Amino acid sequence: MPDRARTRDVVDVVVHFHGAAWLPEQAVAEIGDHTVAAVVNLGTGSGAYDRAFADPAVFDSLLAGVTREVKAAIGEAARIGRVTLVGFSAGHGAVRAILRDPRHFARVDAVLLLDGMHTSYVPDGIVLAAGGALDTTNLVAFADFARAAVRGDKRFLITHSEIFPGTFASTTETADWLLRTLGLRRTPVLRWGPHGMQQLSEVRAGRFELFGFAGNTGPDHIDHLHAMPEFLARVLEQ
Repeated sequence: MPDRARTRDVVDVVVHFHGAAWLPEQAVAEIGDHTVAAVVNLGTGSGAYDRAFADPAVFDSLLAGVTREVKAAIGEAARIGRVTLVGFSAGHGAVRAILRDPRHFARVDAVLLLDGMHTSYVPDGIVLAAGGALDTTNLVAFADFARAAVRGDKRFLITHSEIFPGTFASTTETADWLLRTLGLRRTPVLRWGPHGMQQLSEVRAGRFELFGFAGNTGPDHIDHLHAMPEFLARVLEQ
């Protein structure tokens, strides 16, 4: 909790799923307002995060724990304001599970997905080029949130690389599906992003944004995590 947040009765919360805790801590410290960070790490694979938050009571408990810590630091009058969810890589599994619950969907103000909107192929392991399809059941909650962001009711930023896992759908493939579902099209761009990332495309509609970046290696994937402070600042400024 940044020192500045200790002077406010209403504290905004960023819940980051998957990744080193120091990055979200640095991010909220750089924002310079009344924002605190909570970090959840549950290991490898989006399924672990999805299963952990499939019961809505788990997210209720998480927010209750954050509220207790905030009250202990600030005082009993303190309360939680805006809630932002950040999912890097496998962490998106927790975000989609949380958004499936209508009450939590309404409670969450903003979502940031960092190279982490994946799903399975149907049949399992059969890529699109070989006749497979995307299992869209894991993407519906994101599509609903994206529609709300396009209307201006929510804030949603998605970043993706060019990595092709092969055994499950890439973030490019899921992003393409989402854009088709929303009736949106990419605009080609060529510009530098945070930490030397090379941006190749973008979509902007209402308060929804999707940025495509070059790179198909592990380090390119990690770049999205390291750029979390810059992307989070962009999400929270709108």
